[in-house]
Amino acid sequence: MPTWSTYFTPSQSERQLGLFCLGAGEQDNPKGPGPERALGCHALVWIKEGRGHLLHGPDRELHQVEAPAMLWLYPGVLHGYRPTTRWRQAWTLFSGPATDVLTALGHLDPSQQVRRYADPRPIDKAFTRLLRVTRAQNGVRNGVQTIAALYDVIAQAAAPPDDGIAAQLARLACKPLSIRDYATELGLTLRELRDAIKHTTGSTPQELVLTTRLNTAKALLAEEDLPVTAIARQVGYDDPAYFSRLFTTRVGQSPRAFRRFGSMPPE
Repeated sequence: MPTWSTYFTPSQSERQLGLFCLGAGEQDNPKGPGPERALGCHALVWIKEGRGHLLHGPDRELHQVEAPAMLWLYPGVLHGYRPTTRWRQAWTLFSGPATDVLTALGHLDPSQQVRRYADPRPIDKAFTRLLRVTRAQNGVRNGVQTIAALYDVIAQAAAPPDDGIAAQLARLACKPLSIRDYATELGLTLRELRDAIKHTTGSTPQELVLTTRLNTAKALLAEEDLPVTAIARQVGYDDPAYFSRLFTTRVGQSPRAFRRFGSMPPE
């Protein structure tokens, strides 16, 4: 594998997109300790071949690495590579205010420095696409493609280990229950439900239920000719006036206005 690298200085317009790539490349690391340093940005390092350790943090703790594995490096945190065999790796540097949101959502988790995957193929495919796009150098269009590819790498690499509880709660969301009753339906304590939803979505059960109801209401408004009163009941609200006020506050349009202006009319 040839060693290569490319670096970017994002324009002010690109910075407004919230996430921007600062560099990418591929390289071989020989057996033996490498230099220790702290980056000024985030980095993902995809170890394709090899094994060894990642030195990480002020305590210089060693984390075992065995390919295929992703190393997650964070700004200002000391790290160093300790390959016990030759490493083949791909890497990318990135930054932007979106990293704070990605951290809150659990996609960037400073507590996990090394991750391995039962099926690494989706991650390898996403990283290969990112490398291909970063080498293309097609101006502004390339910048947008790079961000899309970078988001894909982060999403594939940081997929929650189990989002089953969130999916189950979403399926129950239009039933008019309390959060405690939802937990009971799922066989969980209230604390367990809150922790599970926080871990997989970065949100709360209340917010997941509300957004699911609103999303369902939008689809019904766009696709069905039902009155607002009937739609309110279908998504868990016996009081259509309360539903309309809530919808207007969260969506920025009343249900009737959304039906007229905020959705694609059926053909």
